[in-house]
Amino acid sequence: MPAGSAPSEKAPAPGARESSAAPGGAVYAVVVLTAINLLNYVDRWAPSATKELFKKDLHLTDAQTSLPFTAFVVVYMLTSPVFGTLADRWPRRVVIAGAVALWSLATGAAALATGFLSLLFARALVGVGEAAYATLSPALLSDFYPPEARNRILTLFYVAIPVGSAIGFAVGGLLGASYGWRVTFLACGLPGLLVAALALRIREPRRGTFDADTGAPPMAWRDALRSLAHNPSYVFAVAGYTAVTFASGAMADWFPAFLARQRGMGIGEAGSLIGISAVVGGLGGTIAGGWLGDRLRGWTRQPYFALSAWSMAIATVLASLALVAEARWAIASLMVSAQFFLWFYNGPVNAIIVNSVTVSLRARAFSLSILCIHLLGDAVSPPLVGLGADLTGSLSTAMLAIPLSLAAGTGLWLYGWRRLPEASG
Repeated sequence: MPAGSAPSEKAPAPGARESSAAPGGAVYAVVVLTAINLLNYVDRWAPSATKELFKKDLHLTDAQTSLPFTAFVVVYMLTSPVFGTLADRWPRRVVIAGAVALWSLATGAAALATGFLSLLFARALVGVGEAAYATLSPALLSDFYPPEARNRILTLFYVAIPVGSAIGFAVGGLLGASYGWRVTFLACGLPGLLVAALALRIREPRRGTFDADTGAPPMAWRDALRSLAHNPSYVFAVAGYTAVTFASGAMADWFPAFLARQRGMGIGEAGSLIGISAVVGGLGGTIAGGWLGDRLRGWTRQPYFALSAWSMAIATVLASLALVAEARWAIASLMVSAQFFLWFYNGPVNAIIVNSVTVSLRARAFSLSILCIHLLGDAVSPPLVGLGADLTGSLSTAMLAIPLSLAAGTGLWLYGWRRLPEASG
């Protein structure tokens, strides 16, 4: 089997585990890692719901309110390759537990910020912790389940993203309006210490349990980059992922402020609307996307690319309409609908990444994916929108970058659907 190609889904690859039964502790691992992923996104997006509050309290500009998020993402993406390497040397559950504890303490520490630099530093530390967890968890889960089950398991794992985002926006908005932004940071950060302790009890499976190259030594980064660069499924999956992350990062960070300024909503109302749309639309979309991705197998070539592309095309139209709608009911309806289709890709695209690379490449493939989607995605989109608003005096104009980037992701995944060769097997 050539480097970078996916194992067959019809029969075990030579040398792979013959039984399709998940190793012991699989359910516990899925539950704990999914719970951590939920808290991950609570901590990530609660600050955006309180943006207007700490902007006023700390005397920040629009661009400065987004730079702590950018600091988080920059550190997150730069340290991800480091943890991709450490995953080959240390027990993954230990690294994950330490990472969760670090980001939880850093989230709480942001409540003590006295100015721009102290807030920036605290949010940057959150990025170190989340990088370790996000890099290692999908690879760890893939060792519990065979290739044909990974889309379903990763869909469950990524359901935590819209739910956690929704909780972050809703709790951030409500707590911020009632008790202030400092209480919000403390309330969102400290529960992570509990799940960090639970992560230490994960029973770690043998690496590559269901894959052929279990005995292959970890690749050097130079060889890994060369292999991934010549893997078209990986390249187009990550390229589209990057464009969509650019859009979703800008939307999540700025839409509450947009609703407050341009549509006259209060902080609590705006945060709640975004939270409800994320949990209703995002939860439904993630589940529906994972289910439909498997149903499309046998009906069309590259079903995961096909589903991701067409759902993102619909999301692009709906997000564009949400930016021009003025009635509250219209904004709410459009946001729920946009979020529903926006989240279809989550399980399928990550399944493409997992199944398109060999075991020795898996942690590095995810760490490089994280680097790309953030370096060119949500590390730059929130401050660019803020800078655009500062320069043009119009947040509405600056946010036109969102549908344009969604359209770019659609085009990349459409190419993957129509032009890339099918996986072997």
